[in-house]
Amino acid sequence: MGSEVVGMEAEVTQKVPEVVCEAAGQEDAAGTEQASLTDGESTSAQPAAVSNGEESDEGKEMVEVKIIWNKNKYDLKIPLDGTGAKLKEKIHTLTGLPPAMQKVMYKGLLPEDKTLREIKVTNGAKIMVVGSTINDVLAVNTPKEVIQQEVKAEENKKEPLCRQKQHRKVLDKGKPDDVMPSIKGAKVLCKMNLSGMYNKSGGKVRLTFKLEQDQLWIGTKERTEKIPMGSIKNVVTEPIEGHEDYHMMAFQLGPTEASQYWVYWVPAQFVDAIKDTVLGKWQYF
Repeated sequence: MGSEVVGMEAEVTQKVPEVVCEAAGQEDAAGTEQASLTDGESTSAQPAAVSNGEESDEGKEMVEVKIIWNKNKYDLKIPLDGTGAKLKEKIHTLTGLPPAMQKVMYKGLLPEDKTLREIKVTNGAKIMVVGSTINDVLAVNTPKEVIQQEVKAEENKKEPLCRQKQHRKVLDKGKPDDVMPSIKGAKVLCKMNLSGMYNKSGGKVRLTFKLEQDQLWIGTKERTEKIPMGSIKNVVTEPIEGHEDYHMMAFQLGPTEASQYWVYWVPAQFVDAIKDTVLGKWQYF
């Protein structure tokens, strides 16, 4: 029994060094692995430069080109055996213009699958780039609703017609002494003849509706203009500020607003009937 214990102790004593040795071997392996990793890290610092296109291009035949985009010029050095697709990636780095939005021109549209050598790009070559950044596209493609709202807001900022200088000088004269009475809020068919109004020059004016001839006669002291109702493009009206029972009214006689003939102090109850008659909605008074 004693000899068995001694034998076991000897056996244990012999096995322990193996364990220690194995652990030491692991430490050595870990050290070697760590050293290898450290060496790998020191060499992996190099690829950072590779991503900038420097070290990876070492030993390759290079070509220097000038990239022209959006009135800006960029000098670029790139491998002659690089493809058009690679060139687009470089242009993206320089300009921020995504490859998918680039149109690259060199003796025509640059093919992405061919190398610069194949399309005979030489040193000093000028390569034109056309395209817009995503921000530029978003700025241009503003929704129509937004644009319409902006236009409407701008129109709302405009001062009323009756405050504009060209109309103010007539309105400041006050009502004509023979102005026709107004019935505020009433909407009745107008008479055949309306008088007691001013025109833009401040002279007296009368309107005569010749329905049988389909004409509007605009009469002043000097002459009478006989205008076919079908030639009147539009009728514009606006209540006179402070005298809302009277309107200022324009008959557009031509294609532009410059052809408008203005009449002031039109009684409010006649306005709708005049517009409907002149523009052809109804043909009687």
